[in-house]
Amino acid sequence: MGFLDRELSVLLTDDRRISELNKRYLGREGPTNVIAFPMEEGEPAGLKSMIMGDIVISVETALEESKMVNEPLERTVSRLLAHGILHLLHYDHETSARDAARMRREERRLVELMEGSASRF
Repeated sequence: MGFLDRELSVLLTDDRRISELNKRYLGREGPTNVIAFPMEEGEPAGLKSMIMGDIVISVETALEESKMVNEPLERTVSRLLAHGILHLLHYDHETSARDAARMRREERRLVELMEGSASRF
């Protein structure tokens, strides 16, 4: 992704807590699977901070999603983490079908990289 030595925080939580964050910061009701809070606004090329931002994942929602799409929970969480990272880098799947397809491709690529890295340990 072109960003070496960057830091991000990841919070694995439940539906109650992510619902609170969703309402407080995004004005949306109910739980969601992942929320990303970038440290800086603007284009990713302009990131000055070593800290990229925060990613919050609801394990409860991830578990339901993993059952629904018939994939292991670990892969669902990896996919949500990749999704959150892309949001920190200002990818947006809600702007157009083209942007959504681009984000899906990058998400798959990141999950494959994570899974490849995990198998080396």
